[in-house]
Amino acid sequence: MKKPSLALLVSVLSASIPQMNVQAADVDAGRAAFETCRGCHSIPAYSNAYPTYYVPKIGGQRADYVASALKAYREKNRPHGTMKANTYDLSDQTIENIAAYIESAPGKETKSPAGGDPAAGKKLAQSCLSCHAESKDAQSNVPRLAGQYGNYLVKAMQDYQSGKRNNPIMQSMLQGLSGDDLENISAYFASLKGLTTTD
Repeated sequence: MKKPSLALLVSVLSASIPQMNVQAADVDAGRAAFETCRGCHSIPAYSNAYPTYYVPKIGGQRADYVASALKAYREKNRPHGTMKANTYDLSDQTIENIAAYIESAPGKETKSPAGGDPAAGKKLAQSCLSCHAESKDAQSNVPRLAGQYGNYLVKAMQDYQSGKRNNPIMQSMLQGLSGDDLENISAYFASLKGLTTTD
């Protein structure tokens, strides 16, 4: 079966994820609200208990994406019990504030171990880069992947493949990729400079 064209996927993605009004956000209020998140997202290589993968780096992540992810957890549309528990009572304004703080957070540069082959992953990731490239023209509601922990990226891609994360675009892009392919793609993005552990 032929995959949808990349241009079509990008246009659908842009239309399907609402962008947040982060211009109105309060970074200082976001820093204060982030305190409950700091215990997991500020410790380098801190692991989720089961299944085991590193808690994602989020320092420098795009605010619109962070806001959409937090809202998805709040509405129980993303599968993680701790994140659902931490977001269930957040207002839209608090989410905007947290997202603005995260995007502006300087963070710590930490290594991003990954088990695959970055060179092989670079070839496989070419179709990913039209949305996930480190570019000033990148869409604000698409997550940055550069510098992310490799095993977190593998887990996220597996969740798209299985339907635990319900996103038709990502499911289409990952269709037919093997476990080794996912490891290699994650190793490529993990090898790039980008996201940090939030201070």
